[in-house]
Amino acid sequence: MPWGAACIARRRGENGGVKAENRNLMEALFVPETRIGFWFLGTRTWETRVIRVALADLLRLQPAQRWPRRPVILDVGCGQGKSFRPLHETFAPQRIVAIDFEPECLQRAAVQAEGLPVDLRRGDISALDLPDSSVDMVFCHQTFHHLTRQREALAEFYRVLKPGGLFLFAESTRAYITSWIIRLLFRHPMEAQHSAQEYIGMIQEQGFQVAPENCSFPYLWWSRSDLGLLERIGVPPPKPAEREETLINLVAAKP
Repeated sequence: MPWGAACIARRRGENGGVKAENRNLMEALFVPETRIGFWFLGTRTWETRVIRVALADLLRLQPAQRWPRRPVILDVGCGQGKSFRPLHETFAPQRIVAIDFEPECLQRAAVQAEGLPVDLRRGDISALDLPDSSVDMVFCHQTFHHLTRQREALAEFYRVLKPGGLFLFAESTRAYITSWIIRLLFRHPMEAQHSAQEYIGMIQEQGFQVAPENCSFPYLWWSRSDLGLLERIGVPPPKPAEREETLINLVAAKP
């Protein structure tokens, strides 16, 4: 049995590893992905063109000496596990605690976890079953815009991070999530979407330290409503002061 699958079986019991009092609330708040969305999030393209690109950008936002060695990483909303190998190759973690709510995602994530130090769990990331100050890094990649209880999740990330721990946040903003192509192909709780600056404000309000040099606002072709077509025919993209940002990457620290 793969490491990840063994962890699921060990914790699942009769209720899938989620406390009964939380499970009904989670299912009520859960917004299931479309079929095409579920398929895409399990592709090689998602890993190479989205996860690895975001990780490379996050790495440059923090001095090399600030990155912990052999960290315990919490991967929140791990989905189908396409982040496990990039995280392992980038940080050589002693352990990756990976949490998601959707059982079908976890089944596929268990395959990705084979041979890696991944502790795979079903759970509610706005009510983590982890001790205080127990992880070195929280990796939250394209997860936050799926959540309906975002402030509760941020409080949990802050709680489980060790002092000096790092919060890696890579997210699509309201401008992208509400675009026509995303509305057509994917499904999200639209009332929970925010701008890049609103996300920064929420993270700072929780107590995380975020400096301008720790933030990045990529304007990647796939995040634009025209899919970069205008730039391909010679029309330059709008300057940052003239556009609403579609993506935000940041590295925040717990004091």
